Amino acid sequence: MSGSDRLQPPDFSRDVRCVLGLPFDALTVSQAEALIRRAIAARSRCFVSTPNLNFVVACLSDEQFRTSVLQSDLSLADGWPIVSIARAIGTALPQRVAGSTLFERLVESKGGPAISVYFFGGPEGAARVACERLNSRPRGVVCAGFDMPGFGSVEEMSSASCIDRLNSARPDFVVVALGARKGQAWIQRNLERIEAPVVSHLGAVVNFIAGSVSRAPRWLQKIGLEWLWRIKEEPGLWRRYAGDGRALVSVLTTRVIPLALRQASTRWGGTSDVSYTPGTQRSTLALHGFLGRGNLQPLRAALTDHASARLAIAIDLRAVAWLDASAIALLSLLYGWQQKIGAGWEVLGASRAAQLALRGACAGYLLSPRVSRFDA
Repeated sequence: MSGSDRLQPPDFSRDVRCVLGLPFDALTVSQAEALIRRAIAARSRCFVSTPNLNFVVACLSDEQFRTSVLQSDLSLADGWPIVSIARAIGTALPQRVAGSTLFERLVESKGGPAISVYFFGGPEGAARVACERLNSRPRGVVCAGFDMPGFGSVEEMSSASCIDRLNSARPDFVVVALGARKGQAWIQRNLERIEAPVVSHLGAVVNFIAGSVSRAPRWLQKIGLEWLWRIKEEPGLWRRYAGDGRALVSVLTTRVIPLALRQASTRWGGTSDVSYTPGTQRSTLALHGFLGRGNLQPLRAALTDHASARLAIAIDLRAVAWLDASAIALLSLLYGWQQKIGAGWEVLGASRAAQLALRGACAGYLLSPRVSRFDA
C-alpha cells in the first residue's frame, strides 16, 4: 500500500466557513472538547489547528503554512478578529475557541479517565515544569512525557529517536510548542509517524501550565482584550501585534468590506446544481447557480466521492452565480487533500461572481492550477 493510500480523506460533513482564506469549524468550546475526547476514545486521527490573527496573516503569503490548516482535521478560530470578521461577512462562528481555553477545559474536567499529554518543545525547562505541575495533583490531564528539542531545523527535530521517544510514552494528545510555522511544519512532516490520536500546536499552553507566563483574566478574554495582557506578560509581542494590526487594516479595506457589501447585496434565488463526472485519470466537477449553507449536500457528496478516488480534478465554475463562505471552505478542504496526495487541481473557468467571491474571501489560491506536495 502506497503512502497516499494510507491517508484518510477529509470529512466533508464538517460545518466549515472560510474566513480570510482559511476554513474554520463552526463549533463552540464544548463541542470542540467533545470531538477531541471522541477522537481519543476511538484512537482516530485528529490534527487540530488553532489559527489566531497572526496565524491568519502569515497564511495569506505563506502557502505551506496555509496548507497545514487546509489539511487539518479540526480548525478552530483562536481570535476575536476572526470571529468578528466572520460575522461581518454573514457567516457567524458560534464563539472564539482558543487553544489555551480548550486545553484548560481538559485539565479542569472531573470524572472519567485522565487524558495523557506529551509536550514537544517550549522554552528551556518549561516543558519539564509543566509536566511536573500537571502531575502534582489529580487533574483531567496527566503528563506522559516531554521533549525539549532545542532550536534546530524541522529535519533535526524529526529524527527516529525523537519520534520513538514520543511514541514510547503512549500519549493521547501531543502538544507542540515550536513557534506556529515550525510547529505546523513539524506536525505535517511527522503526522503519519505519530501514534497519538490528537496532535496540535499550542505554543502558549506550555508556558501557561508551567506558570512562566500568566493568562489574562476571564473578563479580559471575554471582551477580546487578551492581547493587551499578553503584551504585559511578553513585551516583545507588541511588534508582532503591530504588524498584524497593519495587515488586518489592509485586508479589511481591500477584501473584507467589499465582500461584506457584495454578500449583503446578493439576492439568493434560482436553482443550484452540482455535476460530478468520475474519470479514469481526472474527474470533473461543475457547479451551477448559488451555492451556500442551505444547499451544500450534493457538493459534500461529490467531494466525498472524489476524495476516495484519489484522482486529479477539473472544476468548472463558469456557471456559478455566487459562493458563500461554507461552499468555499469545502472547496479549500478538497484543495488541501489534492495537495496531500499529490493529485492535480485545475479550474476550467470561473464566472466573475465566482472570482469575486473567492478573492474577497482571500481564497484566490483555489483558482490556481498548481498543486504541490510539501515536504518540510
